[in-house]
Amino acid sequence: MITKFSRVLFGFLLLLLVGGTAHSQQSADPLFKATVDSPAFTRNFPRVLFDEAHYNSESINGRYKPFADLLFRDGYHIVVNRKPFTKESLKTFKILVIVNPLGAEDSDDDGADGPAFTAQECDVVTDWIRGGGALLLVADPAPFAAATEILATRLGVELSKAYTTDPANSDKGSNDASVLVYSRENQLLATHAITNGRNETERVDRVMTFMGHSLKGPAGSDGFLKLADTAVDQTGSAAGRAQGVAFRLGRGRTVVLADAAMLSAQVTGSDNRPFGMNTADIDNQQLALNIMHWLSGLLK
Repeated sequence: MITKFSRVLFGFLLLLLVGGTAHSQQSADPLFKATVDSPAFTRNFPRVLFDEAHYNSESINGRYKPFADLLFRDGYHIVVNRKPFTKESLKTFKILVIVNPLGAEDSDDDGADGPAFTAQECDVVTDWIRGGGALLLVADPAPFAAATEILATRLGVELSKAYTTDPANSDKGSNDASVLVYSRENQLLATHAITNGRNETERVDRVMTFMGHSLKGPAGSDGFLKLADTAVDQTGSAAGRAQGVAFRLGRGRTVVLADAAMLSAQVTGSDNRPFGMNTADIDNQQLALNIMHWLSGLLK
């Protein structure tokens, strides 16, 4: 007898399989050119530490090269991290970027969904933020969100880890209920320094996410990518949750995103469809810049 639980479990496992296959077929768009008309920093370049020490699926020479190129053109100095986090390793950096860490080398390995960080590393990162550091933490659904959970929980962030869908607010051209649209029009793109930018030219009006999950920030956090009441995870309603939150912790700042593709520029499938910042008629590239501007203190 096939129970309701069995059907839900089967659907969840199927989504994981499809998502994992799609993830492996994606690659950085070789034709994408990151452009910044007016770099934010022409001197005193903020130092950004990009983590690649925790079996991260994204690297600055891989699918996150477009993101790294964008930061470089905006005046950031990027350094790759290849060792565990310590007080010493973080002390000279303004911003730490962590994208899709894992508990094992590959996403389909045993233990991939285990903790990507030690408890001591979580203490180090949290203390560093409280002292004035800034963290951008990005995680796709399980196993990435599961591996990230140990640090997210320490920061007061709850991750659903399961794919989020919302047919009412998905991109109709993609025919995928997990490709979601956040806009001023549908009122899911909240007013925040990150979405407003420093002036009208930096204003963000339409953002898309790609096969992400949902999260809930700590008390006092701002969900600038707010999920609608019609959004659901495999585990139930995602109403009141978000796919992007920003908050202050001590003297520092943190942004957590529930989808990695939104800050990438990839191509996917046999027809090399755009997937990320390179998608037409969205403001994800400006959103990426604004997130970094907020983390660096340029936006208040």
